[in-house]
Amino acid sequence: MKAVLIDKDTNALLWTDVPDPTLGEDDCLIEIHAAALNRADLMQRAGDYPPPPGCPEWMGLEIAGVIVEMAEGAKKKSSWKIGDRVCALLGGGGYAEYANVKYDMLMPIPAGCTFEEAAAIPEAYATAYLNLFHEGGLKPGYNFLMHAGASGLASVVIPMAKAFGARVITSVISDEAAKSIEHLGADLIVNTKKEDIHAVLRAERDAGRPLDLAIDCLGGDFQGECLQYMRYGGRWIMIATLAGDNTTVNLKELYKLNVRLIGSTLRSKSPEFKAMLLAELVRDVWPKIEAGQIKPTIYKVLPITEAEEAHGILQRCENVGKVVLKVK
Repeated sequence: MKAVLIDKDTNALLWTDVPDPTLGEDDCLIEIHAAALNRADLMQRAGDYPPPPGCPEWMGLEIAGVIVEMAEGAKKKSSWKIGDRVCALLGGGGYAEYANVKYDMLMPIPAGCTFEEAAAIPEAYATAYLNLFHEGGLKPGYNFLMHAGASGLASVVIPMAKAFGARVITSVISDEAAKSIEHLGADLIVNTKKEDIHAVLRAERDAGRPLDLAIDCLGGDFQGECLQYMRYGGRWIMIATLAGDNTTVNLKELYKLNVRLIGSTLRSKSPEFKAMLLAELVRDVWPKIEAGQIKPTIYKVLPITEAEEAHGILQRCENVGKVVLKVK
């Protein structure tokens, strides 16, 4: 089969021949129709986010396709059948024609979704669900901040939080980006090139709406100062540091407010936890997708042979929503 490898000399992406997958006892072989991109792919390409042991060296955390073969364990332990349309969360290996996936890492494609839309679901939706509910304890009425509102993850997190009753604040860096995400339904969009995020959060707090929860992929200098605008017992979750790894935190404010500062990654979770998370996702979120309350936002679909251009879109921060590679 073919997959996208990173050239060790030039760091270019090459669509080239690799060995066919070997099914484990509990695996299903998936013919991949589409694979979605994540910033973790860029981190892996840069050498900063290696795949877990046993995963292929090529990138790709979420796919959609069709089951074409099943090992005996998968047949006995699951209700999957050859020919089922599925999407899957991977430790790596999605930029390819085929992938072997343990049966409990598979989810049915929600009714009404295309392969391209379904490929944009597993990693982003599992990350959103993990951080909103497991790490964040989101409840109806929460005042919630999602930074980088034009990102692929935010295109999932914002409508998911809204669908479960939160009031949502998000940040962007231009009027164009603000306009492009209006359909996501955030209650307050802050253009940080024109508005001071600290002033906005201070006004929220002073109006009786301190932050209950924040999901932050930016970090950087301003992050530490924002903690003072949280409610007692609020949670600030760090999932990446695109604006910088370091900040200054007033520790007195931290303990006075009993704020929880939480670091979180999905990829580091155990396979057992991920399987449980995916089952909860199908139970709790699939009905909202099928009812049209939440919908994957696709920015662009490119053929797998144009993975280099797809990465460029993410690197240049051009996308509002997900970039997807069409494999078949």
